[in-house]
Amino acid sequence: MAGPLDGVRVLDVSQVMAGAYCAALLADMGADVIKVERPAGDELRGWGADFPGGQSPAYMAVNRNKRGIALDLRDERGAAALRRLSEGVDVLVENFRPGAMQRLGCDYPRLAARNSALVYCSISGFGQDGPLAGRGGYDLIAQGMSGIMSVTGEPGGALVKAGVPICDLTAGLLAANGVLAAYVHRLRTGEGQYVDTSLLEAGISLMVWESAVLFATGQVAGPLGSQMRLAAPYEAFRTADGWLTVGTPNQRMWERLVEALEWPGLGTDPRFADPISRMTNRPSLTEQLQKKFLEYTTEQWMDILLPYGIPAGPVYDIGQVYSDPQVRARRMLVEVEHLSAGLVKHIGVPVKFSRTPAVIDRPAPLLGEHTTDVLTEAGFGRSEIEALLAAGVAKEEK
Repeated sequence: MAGPLDGVRVLDVSQVMAGAYCAALLADMGADVIKVERPAGDELRGWGADFPGGQSPAYMAVNRNKRGIALDLRDERGAAALRRLSEGVDVLVENFRPGAMQRLGCDYPRLAARNSALVYCSISGFGQDGPLAGRGGYDLIAQGMSGIMSVTGEPGGALVKAGVPICDLTAGLLAANGVLAAYVHRLRTGEGQYVDTSLLEAGISLMVWESAVLFATGQVAGPLGSQMRLAAPYEAFRTADGWLTVGTPNQRMWERLVEALEWPGLGTDPRFADPISRMTNRPSLTEQLQKKFLEYTTEQWMDILLPYGIPAGPVYDIGQVYSDPQVRARRMLVEVEHLSAGLVKHIGVPVKFSRTPAVIDRPAPLLGEHTTDVLTEAGFGRSEIEALLAAGVAKEEK
């Protein structure tokens, strides 16, 4: 069966991470996504290109399920080809610095004049307006400026960023959400529109608890390690052979934990009698619980805690994640055959649809692998395509 976005055509005029991830999410849901790269290739192709098959795992991860075309947009002939391609698509995604697409003659006003139903999405470091609009954006910078780094890590420790490029990926998620919302509007009205988000806003949007506390009390949050700001205990503990996460977000769960630990004195200790007391005395509570959790292995603790309905789980490294039976059952590991890299593993689609299942069945394209096909579909004649290829304005690998 076709995915929920079957029939939707997308031009992915992005590079590296955020825009490519946005377009990959749309591709996973069935959209026909055409990756537009410069003839030298997306910068991401060079990240880890010494892996087996000569292909970058990073590039393949965020460009799965796409077709590929290579055009030199700095050459007017390449930019003209993109403008022509935009007439036959529903969505365009780009993540260049603000003003770059305008200089190429491929900005929203000019493309919307050719295709009024076009949903045009721009992802940038800081947004399309404001004093920092023209500045280049990177995930690290956005994590710092959004406040994420200020609350990540252990109290009193060195500042650290989140272990994943969380602002890049969240910007891609928000952009995909914005594209879908704009597409719903288009279905109702026939009108396209401009969608604008940024890495900075993506990071700020995740600071939900910290911002709520600031707005309510004026208090500035700091790092808490694995602990939660509004409940205790709710953190990771070392066990005899690894780590275990345990969460007791309410009094009922706390009482169950005391019962499961067979530690009645813990439950009668006035320092831990209620949620506020446990938060106030969290250092002492954590210290006592940590000594207890060292008595058994992670698996043994799971066997003890889960029958009581206590939220708990092991802390995996990435190599252990894909061996977990639940991860396998939810099809979060898939394999696709690549022309040069062979069988390539991908993260599965995290959203399941009962009637229009999303699938990953196409590997990331070779550079310009589908240039001739895509241009032909857009009405370019054979001689036009050959001229672009001969001039180096377009490129195709097979």
